[in-house]
Amino acid sequence: MDIQKIINEIIAKLQGDNGLLKDFALNPAELVKKIAGIDLNDEQVKQIIEAVKGKIDLSKIDVKEATGLLGKIKSFFGK
Repeated sequence: MDIQKIINEIIAKLQGDNGLLKDFALNPAELVKKIAGIDLNDEQVKQIIEAVKGKIDLSKIDVKEATGLLGKIKSFFGK
């Protein structure tokens, strides 16, 4: 398994999609596993998250707005 390839793939996807950036800001481990599409152990996920955080700018993402929107969506579906 090529961790660097997974890191590069995730960075490429995040750079083009603000929705994915918000998802990464809210739950990076889940997003990494989803994009990677393979089983990763916790250490690999942590390594990937740290590498990706070092390469992208999360300061532009309004996490409060994203969590508020997520709450509204959950309440709409009764969860």
